[in-house]
Amino acid sequence: MANYIFKRLLLMIPTLLGIMLISFIVVQFVPGGPVERMIAQLQGHGVEATARFGGASGGADMAAGNMTQTTGEGSKYRGSQGLDPEFIAELEALYGFDKPAHERFFLMVGNYLRFDLGESYYRDVSVIDLVLEKMPVSISLGLWSTIIIYLISIPLGIKKAVRDGQSFDIWTSAAIFIGYAIPSFMFAILLIILFAGGKYFDLFPLRGIVSDGWEDLPWYQQIIDYFWHMTLPIAAMVISGFAGLTMLTKNSFLDEIGKQYVLTARAKGLEEKQVLYGHIFRNAMLIVIAGFPSAFLAIFFTGSLLIEVIFSLDGLGLLGYESVINRDYPVVLGTLYIFALMGLVMTLIRDVVYVLVDPRIDFNARTV
Repeated sequence: MANYIFKRLLLMIPTLLGIMLISFIVVQFVPGGPVERMIAQLQGHGVEATARFGGASGGADMAAGNMTQTTGEGSKYRGSQGLDPEFIAELEALYGFDKPAHERFFLMVGNYLRFDLGESYYRDVSVIDLVLEKMPVSISLGLWSTIIIYLISIPLGIKKAVRDGQSFDIWTSAAIFIGYAIPSFMFAILLIILFAGGKYFDLFPLRGIVSDGWEDLPWYQQIIDYFWHMTLPIAAMVISGFAGLTMLTKNSFLDEIGKQYVLTARAKGLEEKQVLYGHIFRNAMLIVIAGFPSAFLAIFFTGSLLIEVIFSLDGLGLLGYESVINRDYPVVLGTLYIFALMGLVMTLIRDVVYVLVDPRIDFNARTV
């Protein structure tokens, strides 16, 4: 197993390089980059934009002294007609676009190996600090939602498989598909109307993951306050998240129940619980475990975007969306690097859990 883990860790290197290379290439062809955005602000807002430019990047003197109108040759950037080419060149140098693309890519890779993800173009803060600042919100949403979904789905799926075709299976299936059909953001709005002062009850807060002055509360009140804030967002994410996993668990158990080894175990006189959890569980849970990394990452990074917006939670989902809209390339590429790295680590953890669930699996016999 240790040999397999070592091979997988080595395989992460070219995988990460491939992901970052593709992302970097895509970014080069996206119109409306930071240089064009700054040119548009300078052309459209004059002195005000110049002040914003200086404050965002530390180049106020350069912006004020070099924004010279000229009738010289054109530029590759839209809207740059009439601006001094030297000023355009300084703008490119400011954002790092004065170097060839391949040089910028290898420089980025070298920095990423040291976990130096650069600085945001517009926030005057490092990308790693931004990610760490937003991480608690995304961890809170992703972790608790995933745990609750699995705690609901696995027991429910097993019970539905055992009682397949009975009334319990029928009415729970109806409830599951109703929940699955409700979009998370619609359910979030309903929860706000009902329980967050929208129209009926004002029981839960609507903003942030903790209250003001949370640090001054006793530890037990901090826990209560934290979960008080997280109740509605987590409920909105769970409502449509457990349907697929429940049906996957049920179908996986149904597939195993009809196999020969189960009939043999029952013929030996084993109790139903021994058959179910001593024999069927290990095999049936493998397919559920296989889907854990993708399910967790989907909730952790992408599934929470609308929930973060609706409940005013400033997490990684909202950060990634805003960085793409603003063409904040260091944040876009830095968060993609973090997401890809965590995805690869989660996949490795999945394989380790495979062995814990079913020790008969031998990864050393596989070619990686």
